[in-house]
Parts: sequence; structure tokens; C-alpha cells
Amino acid sequence: MDKDYYKILGVNESDSDETIKNMYRKLARKWHPDIAGNNAEALRRFKEINEAYEVLSDKFKRDEYDRARNFYNYAKNGFDTEKKETNDIKAKQYKSTGSFTSNPYFKNFSVNWEELFSSKNNKKESHAPQKGQDIFTDVEISIFEAINGSEKVINMLQTSTCPKCGGRKFINGSLCHHCNGKGEISSHKKFTVKIPVGIKNGAKIRLSNEGCPGLYGGCNGDLYINIFIKEDKNYKTEGLNIIKSVAVSPYEAVLGADIEVKTLNGTYMVKIPEMSQNGQKIRLSGCGIVQNNKIGDMIIVLEIRIPKKLSEEEKNLYKKLSEISNCNIRDSIYD
Repeated sequence: MDKDYYKILGVNESDSDETIKNMYRKLARKWHPDIAGNNAEALRRFKEINEAYEVLSDKFKRDEYDRARNFYNYAKNGFDTEKKETNDIKAKQYKSTGSFTSNPYFKNFSVNWEELFSSKNNKKESHAPQKGQDIFTDVEISIFEAINGSEKVINMLQTSTCPKCGGRKFINGSLCHHCNGKGEISSHKKFTVKIPVGIKNGAKIRLSNEGCPGLYGGCNGDLYINIFIKEDKNYKTEGLNIIKSVAVSPYEAVLGADIEVKTLNGTYMVKIPEMSQNGQKIRLSGCGIVQNNKIGDMIIVLEIRIPKKLSEEEKNLYKKLSEISNCNIRDSIYD
């Protein structure tokens, strides 16, 4: 058995479908070519992860895979190291049907390879219409894209069953040239996704029939897009209000000033009062988020900053100020 799908997804055989789905989403996001880079290793891992999830997310495929995996591990490791010599003798009793008919250790164990791996005995079930696998991906947007709505173009690597050989890898005894004997084909597809106005962090957008193709006439799976809003140190939201930090210089805070502030409604001239304090708030009515016929405000939080570079003349002025000032700022904070 070339691949252990449980190890690929980092899960155990006893884990629930939900656990497997969550781990798949985590790994698919980590190794998505748009995030991990469009290189051979990322493409290989992303394809491998999707291949593993395609099997483990399908009950019939998972049961069939578990049977093959358990038998493979059993055959590889042996059932009793203390009776190795006995095993060698009993192994000769193995029949082509896959059962040790005269071995007492196998009286309740039988594997029929024809039944396990051939589609002949499962023809009715395996050829029934099957919906394609759903695909999951993550998209990161800015807070303003979430507030105003936007359109995002995403590039997805999709893997589907080869349409020529139907996943069998061979056609009339010859290697399928369409998929080079892989039984599946991978291709990139671009989607333009409309981000609705006011979407919340963690929301999901579903694109019907944009997942993996169905089998035997079944409908395609769906594409689920998980929305994540990037944190912005200058902007936060509080209900319908937008909280924005605005830097002002010490002399603007002391003397007052008129400064430009960008809002959702355009650029506004905002008056900074004389003797403004760090953390002081100024409210701009009607410049917040619009939702359900309601509108919030933009709340500006003043952040007094000292420039990283000052000229000698500026430093001398600060020195002069320190000489003539009779105010102890550490005492005044308690006033």
C-alpha cells in the first residue's frame, strides 16, 4: 500500500468524519498554491491531501480502504512474533480467495481480493450516480472589503477523475495517454467571487456545482469559500461604528490643527482642538457602516507621536521648552 491516507491528513482511523474534515481544511489552506507557493512540493502536497480526503470522506470508499489497509498492515507485520515458524507453515495454506481456511487463527477472517478491489461484484453500487466531492478554500479580505463588499478572484487547483479512462488508468489494456496512467487530471480554474456587503468574519460562501465532477452522471460537488477578515491596526469595528487611530504630532495636539481623514464617504477635514490629549476621541457622525437602513459613526482616536527624526533646530526648541516649562506632567495626570 503506497499511501497511508490517515497519516497524510494527520488523523487516526478512529477519528470522526468531522475531525477528518477539520484537519483536511486546515491542511488544504496551509498547502494551497496561493498560500504555500505555486511550486512542485506545494502542488504535490495539496493534491495528496485532496486525494486522501476524497477517500476518507466517502463512507463506502473509506470502509473499502480500511479493509485493504488493515489486511496490508497485518500481512506486513505478522500476527504473532512468538509463532513465526508456525506462521511460515500456515502461510502455505493461503488460498487464492484470500482466506486461510485451515488456520485456526483465521477461522473468522476472510478477505476476497476479487470482492475487495474489483468493481465487478460492486458494479451496481459503484456505478450508481455519485455526487462529486466538495472543495474548501479560504479567502482573506480587508475590513473595508467586508464593509463595502467587493469581488475577489481565486485560483483553485482541482483534481478530478480522468474523463477518458474513468479513473481506471488503462484503456483497452494500454496506459491512458490523457492522464498518463494516473487515473485523474489536475487543472487550475479561476473563480470571481462576489463578497456581499457587511459579511462577517468566518462566514462561508457556497458556489454550487463548482466542486469535483460527479461520477456516473452524478452532479458536481460544491465549492465552499471561508471568509477571513484581516486585522488592521488602524481600523476596528464596534457594531456599526468604525474605530480609527489617527496620528498627530505634539505641536498639533498642543496648538490644534485641521487634518485630513479618510472615511467610507470620502476625505474629511477634521479639526483637532487645542491641548488635545493622547487617546482623545472625535466622532464623525454618519461615517460608519451602513446596514439594515441604519448607519454608524467613525470614531477617531488621537495618537500623539514624536517623529523618529528631528533636526538640530527642532531639538533645540524642545530643549528650550523644557527649560521654560514649569509643569510636571507626571503630577498633572492625577489632577
